[in-house]
Amino acid sequence: MTSFICPLCQTPFKQTNNTQVCENNHHFDIAKEGYLNLLPVQSKGSKNPGDNQEMMMARRAFLNTHGYLPLANKVAEISAQYLTNSEQARILDLGCGEGYYTNIIKEKLPKDEVCGVDISKVAVRYAAKRYKNIDFCVASAYQIPLADDTLDLMIRIYAPSKAEELQRLIKKSCYLITVTPAPRHLYQLREVIYEQINEHAEENEAVEGFTKIDKIDLNYTLEIENPQQLKDLINMTPFAWKFTKEKLAELLAQQKWQIECDFNIEIFQKD
Repeated sequence: MTSFICPLCQTPFKQTNNTQVCENNHHFDIAKEGYLNLLPVQSKGSKNPGDNQEMMMARRAFLNTHGYLPLANKVAEISAQYLTNSEQARILDLGCGEGYYTNIIKEKLPKDEVCGVDISKVAVRYAAKRYKNIDFCVASAYQIPLADDTLDLMIRIYAPSKAEELQRLIKKSCYLITVTPAPRHLYQLREVIYEQINEHAEENEAVEGFTKIDKIDLNYTLEIENPQQLKDLINMTPFAWKFTKEKLAELLAQQKWQIECDFNIEIFQKD
């Protein structure tokens, strides 16, 4: 837990029993699952910010089928590639959710310090309970409780962020890896919902203060034979709100599904 700092005054913590205490005597208890809640009340915006329980459970169930394992493995592989010369790198998975990608990155880079941040308390609780060798905390992506120039690498998979925080946290000449949906991502679901499909962007502009140094296209077809896996995939996305009962019934009437997974993986280096 020593990586995280006080969200109120940005000073380091020292652990006393099961509590983290900063230099200004702000106290934050470590939850029984092992995570810290460092989201100030004034930053919450709602009672339970982030993905709700239903969406989290659907995503957890889908990821447990390893439908996105090729993506997780590719991100871990790229991370290792760019950190080859680092003795002990510090890595943040921003918007870590239930910790699925965080854990695979940690398995690939066992000597490095890997931590995860998400605004969803229910997701972080699950992550910390399942992956004991990773530090997790509840926090906003716009006010990350880490010191300046702390990170050798930040992973951002579908997570929101602001350029100022990325510039503040990532060391000079170090890296940001982002994952966003590419044009054909989940196309077979979108064609059921929409009469006219707007394709996702083929690539994204460089983040301010960073230079894009590589772009990798990852495309594969997910073969689904279990209707529950398909339902979980739908329910973990915004598509859950778009499907009418009729359209969902039409889709589920099939016995097998071939769903394209199409990702933009982009690597940026801090100027």
